[in-house]
Amino acid sequence: MKILDKKILVLAPHTDDLEFGCGGTVSKLIEEGNIVFCAAFSACRQSVRKEFPEDILITEIKAASSILGIDNQNLILFDYNVRTFNYHRQEILDDILKLKAEIDPDIVFIPALSDLHQDHVTIAQEGFRAFKFSSLLSYELPWNNLSFNTASFMKLDEKHIQKKIDAVKEYKSQAHRPYANEEFIRSLARTRGVQINAHYAECFEVIRWIL
Repeated sequence: MKILDKKILVLAPHTDDLEFGCGGTVSKLIEEGNIVFCAAFSACRQSVRKEFPEDILITEIKAASSILGIDNQNLILFDYNVRTFNYHRQEILDDILKLKAEIDPDIVFIPALSDLHQDHVTIAQEGFRAFKFSSLLSYELPWNNLSFNTASFMKLDEKHIQKKIDAVKEYKSQAHRPYANEEFIRSLARTRGVQINAHYAECFEVIRWIL
């Protein structure tokens, strides 16, 4: 089943979470004519390595999202301090509700509700609160997911995985992460592909799916 002519919103706690969690899927959705918006809530200025400019992740997300096909005007950046989201729940919810009113998305992607990272789970919970009457999918970040219900899959081609890899490569400030490399990205996509008799895939938890 193709998803066509939809407005899709991805809520990303940090500037690289969309690319890691659903970069291939976003590439395919845009290719099929959907409009994708990305809202990232922190550029993690407080945790950027000293050899990089403090705002490097802002530069990197603009380059990475462009590779995936996201229009620059559909990239929304907030400036919450990393690892403090749980202290700003109401402000974050207010920001998400503004996005809901302005974009009125058909489908929303959020982190897993069981994500172990304090910022990720805050965005997941407040995203669910704001979009409880919408179609909601959680994207996979295995290093933060103690468990993950592989309930929904997006079949991907080589070109979608390559775009995801190319987008992740734009995050030079994150290259030290053990999951920020082509080998890991391809191996996870192959694993998810095997589960549905495809070559590559990304998988998602279904929170709400409204037909």
